[in-house]
Amino acid sequence: MAHTTDRAITDLFGLDVVAPSLLAREALPHLRRSRGSIVNISSTYGHRPLPGGAHYAASKAALEQLTRSWAVELAADGIRVNALAPGPTESQALAAAGLPQETIEQIKHEEASRIPLARRGDPDEVAAWILRLADPATTWLTGRILTIDGGLELT
Repeated sequence: MAHTTDRAITDLFGLDVVAPSLLAREALPHLRRSRGSIVNISSTYGHRPLPGGAHYAASKAALEQLTRSWAVELAADGIRVNALAPGPTESQALAAAGLPQETIEQIKHEEASRIPLARRGDPDEVAAWILRLADPATTWLTGRILTIDGGLELT
């Protein structure tokens, strides 16, 4: 927290709150015609503390609240709104943050050791749940935050 900058906070909320809001607004006419759905991407840290990443957690918590509020607001139009909250998942995010490989491996090991299923998620697992939430056959699910994190939320 001591090293937080206003720019970093603004960028984070721009990506996790403002961008989905603007995208949803622009998609709204199509969603109303098609009775489509919105699937937001949160994080397990949208509803659990993340020491050293409080603003990230707060931006995801805001997105989860948008999800619930939009679900109620758009239900009359037949639009479902849900969010997926993955736990630690394999990606290039740690490398993109400029962390050295040794640090990346240490983080991955520490994360996996806290997850009951003892591993980080695979991007294909996340994608499969996005498709399930967006599936037009999923007709009676809205306003939900689905956490897929190998059981991390239970610890």
